[in-house]
Amino acid sequence: FFFDVLFQKNRVKMTIRPAYRPKIVKKRTKHFIRHQSDRYAKLSHKWRKPKGIDNRVRRRFKGQYLMPNIGYGSNKRTRHMLPTGFKKFLVHNVRELEVLLMQNREYCGEIAHGVSSKKRKEIVERAKQLSIRLTNPNSRLRSQENE
Repeated sequence: FFFDVLFQKNRVKMTIRPAYRPKIVKKRTKHFIRHQSDRYAKLSHKWRKPKGIDNRVRRRFKGQYLMPNIGYGSNKRTRHMLPTGFKKFLVHNVRELEVLLMQNREYCGEIAHGVSSKKRKEIVERAKQLSIRLTNPNSRLRSQENE
């Protein structure tokens, strides 16, 4: 079925599970470091491809930093997949949420940063009706009774 039922303090909470959830394998999790960034403070550690004619890293000498290449890419099935097994889809309004209606077991919605709290409430309500999972349903939703 589409839902797993979790019992919490006398209430039932439904969670949407992905249709396909393989083990996500990252070929490399360490960052690629810029050549000689440890030697000079003015060079950031962020990767920049070496271009020099005598450069040891570009020429792939033994014991030097590794360069990123296509072989480090993720599996096509698990690329952009979250640990929950869903892929993210950015939602700005309720109409965009309805795009996910038929894909609710592969994609989850993420409410965009610039959406107001009023619209967020509408999006969260509509997502519950359509049984679409949201990554950030509680963001910027504070109860007005406490204030």
